[in-house]
Amino acid sequence: MSRQLTRHAFQAQSSIKQLNRNKEEGCGVGLKSLFLGIAIEEGAKGGLDIGLAAHDGTYSIDFAVTSLQPTKGTDETSSDESASAPSTPAAFEDVSKQLSDFLVARITRYQQDHLYKFVGAGLSTKVVQYSPQLPSRLWLELDIVPLVLASDWQNPQSSTNRHGSMLVDEEADSMARKCLLHFGPANQPRLSVGYRNQVEVDCSGHAQITHAANYPPTVGKHTWDATIKYAESLKERNIKIAFFNSTPQGGGVALMRHALIRFLRLIGVNATWYVPKPKPEVFRITKNNHNILQGVADPNLRLTSDQINVLNKWCKQNADRFWTPEGGALAPRSQKGADVIIVDDPQMPGLVKIAKEQDPDRPVIFRSHIQVRGDLADQKGSPTSEVWNWVWNNVKDADVFISHPVRDFVPGTVNFNRVGYMPATTDWLDGLNKTLSNWDAQYYMHEFETECFKQRMNQLSFPERQYIVQIARFDPAKGIPDVLAAYAELRRTYMKDAPVGDIPQLVVAGHGAIDDPDATIIYDQTLDLLQKQYSDIQKDVVVMRLGPTDQLLNAVMSMSLVALQLSTREGFEVKVSEALHKGIPIIATRAGGIPLQVEHGKSGFLVEPGDYKAVAKHLYHLITNQEAYEEMCTYAANHVSDEVSTVGNALAWLYLADALSKGRKIEPNSKWINDMAREEVGLPYLEGEPRLPRSKGLDLKTPKSKMRG
Repeated sequence: MSRQLTRHAFQAQSSIKQLNRNKEEGCGVGLKSLFLGIAIEEGAKGGLDIGLAAHDGTYSIDFAVTSLQPTKGTDETSSDESASAPSTPAAFEDVSKQLSDFLVARITRYQQDHLYKFVGAGLSTKVVQYSPQLPSRLWLELDIVPLVLASDWQNPQSSTNRHGSMLVDEEADSMARKCLLHFGPANQPRLSVGYRNQVEVDCSGHAQITHAANYPPTVGKHTWDATIKYAESLKERNIKIAFFNSTPQGGGVALMRHALIRFLRLIGVNATWYVPKPKPEVFRITKNNHNILQGVADPNLRLTSDQINVLNKWCKQNADRFWTPEGGALAPRSQKGADVIIVDDPQMPGLVKIAKEQDPDRPVIFRSHIQVRGDLADQKGSPTSEVWNWVWNNVKDADVFISHPVRDFVPGTVNFNRVGYMPATTDWLDGLNKTLSNWDAQYYMHEFETECFKQRMNQLSFPERQYIVQIARFDPAKGIPDVLAAYAELRRTYMKDAPVGDIPQLVVAGHGAIDDPDATIIYDQTLDLLQKQYSDIQKDVVVMRLGPTDQLLNAVMSMSLVALQLSTREGFEVKVSEALHKGIPIIATRAGGIPLQVEHGKSGFLVEPGDYKAVAKHLYHLITNQEAYEEMCTYAANHVSDEVSTVGNALAWLYLADALSKGRKIEPNSKWINDMAREEVGLPYLEGEPRLPRSKGLDLKTPKSKMRG
């Protein structure tokens, strides 16, 4: 039992009327966003003096100082009245837990007492020395971004260091002010790209939102054990891995890479991530290439020789400036370059060629992360073949070719021996997927309503009415017209006589990558379609482009009744697994890798692209059959494969890096990389263990005609 003595109490006053209104209306009142500073110093008799400071972004508005006397072996805390009772000195584990328990409880109570929402917290390094898991608890339990920051006394140039120590309340205030510097618009942590255009994930490691201990529960034991074996091998040999792609923010690759680098840093693997200087002219060309490869572009749109020159020049300029000089990631290993190169982008395929020119024997992996219409790529003279030939001529010397687990995504020009399958993945601990408390979920739903008001969009009537959601980029391949058509069919055919309160609304929302100029065009087309063809249901449809606030999308998905993913063309779209992991049934199309994630009739329903009538039928079934709905929710939440998680993703990359860095030749021959990784260390998949379906049709050496037969 830890004993507490409050030396200085919080003194902020809140409106009684607002507090009462919040109690009466639940989510009716918005919360004021604040920043927090936390500091600690050793007090008398082995106690700890804890300073807390609240900051509104302009001024410090409140502070408190509490003396905590941790004691041995109990989880409770005592009040001020018993502070003089004798105690038994605590072990480090007891101190760590009691300190984090105290702070989590104190911050929670303060937020609720005053209708505040702390979005970020600055923690002194000493706080984390006493309680290493406090930062991740702040993130996972209170949705506060924790930044671990050096105190002024640790800076030899600071006036504090020269003229005396800082008191704990002063240090807490300093932590709050320093924390503020790492946040930008919409109270989001600033994205930082540093020296040599290396992406400085999590504010260069200051934002410690996870702890290594958080990851084992997210996957099965065999997946975890295999991952750690490869990590240890790479650490022993100090192998350096470098990832490259075109954008640090917004798209699926960026989300995966932030999560992967965060995890690899925690387990001690030397992995870095690089992006080029953004160039709008290039992004227009690469987006057109993306659409051409997917087969959704204007048939007259082609990749010209001038555009190829622009792309090649952009790639070479970035390589020459940042990555090929001595010490750069693409420099030869003899000049301190990385040991394994991974190019995860068809927008910069020239990096594969450059990497091989710099160090011919160094292993290079290319990941083709979008849907490529293999049939069109194999069709001589087609726009798709022209784009693909440019990509392939640059990447053909890669040691391993990674594809989504869809046979049709691999054109015939590829060396099938080198092809291995890996799905897209997501992170169960990041802002998109972590479990939000009711307090935080209500906060973000209120933020969503505020954004709707700002954009003069229709308002949700939640929680009085349920809603159906599709969360995806505004992209021509995401099937947004089919989403509107399916909802109209549900309203006009199945629920035309139902009371309004029983009819769910529809939300179509998402945010985009910085290299995606199509989003505004598709957004405007969607609003135009609503006005012209669906005016009778328009008032119940909410179409929103949102900023890069992951928790906002998390809340919107988590509170939904049913999720949709009606893509006409797709790579893998891990949003499907994200919905299932939350226990949200999904209706999705048989496009790309989507069918691998949904068990039809168990975790959701699969339909053919464009079949909006089938979507409406399944929606009506889930809305009106409560028993079937609840069964599907339960099944969905408990049947998501490790392969789509950050640890599963790390397992595949670490296996490849470990094997290739030892000089081994890896030829997957249409195998799943996760299978190879698990089998290599004697931990194959067990019967009944959730995993994505293994289809014989993925064997690239078996003719398609035989597979169909």
